[in-house]
Amino acid sequence: MPSVTHDDAPLLADLMPWSVAPPRLGRGWPTGPDAASLKARWDAFVKAEGPDREALLEPTRSRTLHSAVGQLPGRSTGTEKLIRASGPCPEPVRVLHAPFDEQWLIPDHRLIDAARPELWRVADEHQVFVLETPDSGLLATSLLPLLRPGRVRPLYRRPGGTEPNLAPGLVEHLQDRLGVAVEPLDLLAWTLAAVRPDLTVPLTTDAELWARGVESGRRALWLMRRNGDRPKLPGGRRPYVRAPLPSRPLVLEYDRDEEALLLDEGRISPVPPQAWDYEVAGVRVLEQWFTARVTEPEPGTLAAIRPATWPQAWTSELLELITVLALLAELRPLQQELTSPVTATDLHDAGVLPIPESTRRPASVLDHHEEGPEGQFALI
Repeated sequence: MPSVTHDDAPLLADLMPWSVAPPRLGRGWPTGPDAASLKARWDAFVKAEGPDREALLEPTRSRTLHSAVGQLPGRSTGTEKLIRASGPCPEPVRVLHAPFDEQWLIPDHRLIDAARPELWRVADEHQVFVLETPDSGLLATSLLPLLRPGRVRPLYRRPGGTEPNLAPGLVEHLQDRLGVAVEPLDLLAWTLAAVRPDLTVPLTTDAELWARGVESGRRALWLMRRNGDRPKLPGGRRPYVRAPLPSRPLVLEYDRDEEALLLDEGRISPVPPQAWDYEVAGVRVLEQWFTARVTEPEPGTLAAIRPATWPQAWTSELLELITVLALLAELRPLQQELTSPVTATDLHDAGVLPIPESTRRPASVLDHHEEGPEGQFALI
């Protein structure tokens, strides 16, 4: 059998055809690591009037106090122009702000330059968003992702976990070649385990190799989504706060010999080196997570409204993040040479490729009216 090159593995873009650019906020203050601060920011915003309110908004060409914008799908926020906005803050929702950094967002279309409504329409408890990260493979999340610059590929094109965002006929073809049942989530798990840096995804007809890849990918998926039971390090090890964290830590350091994370005089251990060294796109995840919570915002802005002291909830999130990164670092992508591959040529011969251009566009998913600007119903 001739050797298989990377060029003969199908592209992720052909296996999961529909992709969307991540939302672009245009301003930082509608997001943050704690929901209470977002509500306080909104209250300060609606109490301000005239030029003060305009300055607090941080207007852009896409969003000003006078922009006419409809509701985000699935949200019941106001649709009057922000110049007249009043009332309580829309309930913040959990989002993935950066790799492994779950934060909160005020889900108001009037505050977001490019919200990508097509993503909001399919975001539910069944959805898994696959995120392309430069030179770092793929991430997966159940939350609405705000990461830039890579593409977002939802696993499902419709709410309720229906109509997988997969090349038509791909699942059936793999089932025939493998001789086992293949679910959309299995194919996603395999993709997480096998994807290459060039975003090609080698496929196999070896049922045993397929099972190992799916098992590894499902564990990665469970760790990335962090739903269900809390993960634990092997051998009963678990990171603990060994010395109390200060009320507002400013410096994060790592003691490799002691396997300890130092937040000023605060101390957390054990922190395995692979958790500290875990990077996405060349940036240490733990450092990025910490920096997002301690960087001083510009005085007088809404972003300056934030917790006066380090919340206990952040410590709990940090302890879990350390465990997740350590366990993910133990998973290794499939490196075996595929002796019985399913190549892009095979998929062309089987009629799976090329994919219909319609699969690269979002599905029509509306089963109800969406409120447009100033209370008008959107005509879609």
